[in-house]
Amino acid sequence: MTAIQQRVVAAAIRNGDHFLICQRPSHKRHGGLWEFPGGKCEAGETDGQAITRELAEELGVEVSAVGDALFSASDPDSPFVIAFLPVEIRGEPACIEHAALAWASRHEMTAYELAPTDARFMNFLVLDE
Repeated sequence: MTAIQQRVVAAAIRNGDHFLICQRPSHKRHGGLWEFPGGKCEAGETDGQAITRELAEELGVEVSAVGDALFSASDPDSPFVIAFLPVEIRGEPACIEHAALAWASRHEMTAYELAPTDARFMNFLVLDE
């Protein structure tokens, strides 16, 4: 029997050649690891609606544009399929739900311990250069 998959959206937010990454709170799955911000899609939500809601809740920013998924992958040992979307924001990101925030270039991200699927996306970004 196949488990039901849950769609998760993650934002690839750029500032020049840097991307916003966030450290997961220690009490959550992959706690302490770094990720591209986002979260689970709720029933009936489009990717754009979900990422807009999640970034407002987690970072206190407004989404001004959302593109089609750049990369999508199943998260190991979970029912989650994570889609990484190019997102443009207005406002300064704040740590509302995360332990820390950082702006890192593709190569600087190798110094951060990323969650498994986020690391796969980072590798995709580096290979895409």
